Amino acid sequence: MTILDEIAEYARERVKKQKEIKSLDEVKAKALSLPKKDFAFEKALKKAGISFICECKKASPSKGIIAEDFPYLDIALSYEKAGADAISVLTEPKWFLGRDEYLSEIASKVSIPCLRKDFVVDEYMIYEAAVLGASAVLLICSILSVSEIKRYIGICDELGLSALVEAHDEAEVKMAIEAGARIIGVNNRNLKDFSVDTNNSKKLRALIPNDVLFVSESGVKGPEDIKEIKDMGADAALVGETLMRAADKSQKLKELKSLL
Repeated sequence: MTILDEIAEYARERVKKQKEIKSLDEVKAKALSLPKKDFAFEKALKKAGISFICECKKASPSKGIIAEDFPYLDIALSYEKAGADAISVLTEPKWFLGRDEYLSEIASKVSIPCLRKDFVVDEYMIYEAAVLGASAVLLICSILSVSEIKRYIGICDELGLSALVEAHDEAEVKMAIEAGARIIGVNNRNLKDFSVDTNNSKKLRALIPNDVLFVSESGVKGPEDIKEIKDMGADAALVGETLMRAADKSQKLKELKSLL
């Protein structure tokens, strides 16, 4: 099994346990009782120029603990103040040391949309994301079928959530398009072995229709990378580790924007 397979299997176990605490019918009813979201994540990515999705992430499978000190609310508020367009919040607990509470607290304090960054393997997690305050969820082609992605996008549409459909290669981009994705993220990090190829977005950009929002994910180290992402015609960049390792995250985000 790859690391991704292990994470997905663990996500299934997590959902099974959560369903014992609160049934699918309960969490679905709660999500549907809330005011419908207004696709704020998509709207944030449609603005002129490059949008920045800034990540709150304590750890990762490839790097271990990234932030020993993790004042997640302060981090999120500093991103918003520095001009982030959206915040990605890790809720996967085993490999990324995420927590649902991080998302619910951040979403309640910031005015920009939040993406629930997790490994969705069940519709339960989408309804749960809405209850936690997310404006978007991540759907990863490597662990889902075209029919599952299509169905999950339908659930997102019912709730007013956006779906960031993540692909890593040509076959997965075609899957995302076939499933009707309105936002496709190309991950420059291979989730099977966690190697990074910053040219991956550039290679796959031509396959993505112009009416689909395009996000380049991972591998951003400096403003030159952001300029490349802009020049390839991307709508947004998702930046994680570079920001998380910066002592002054607001300043680092301003630096990343400096060549735009």
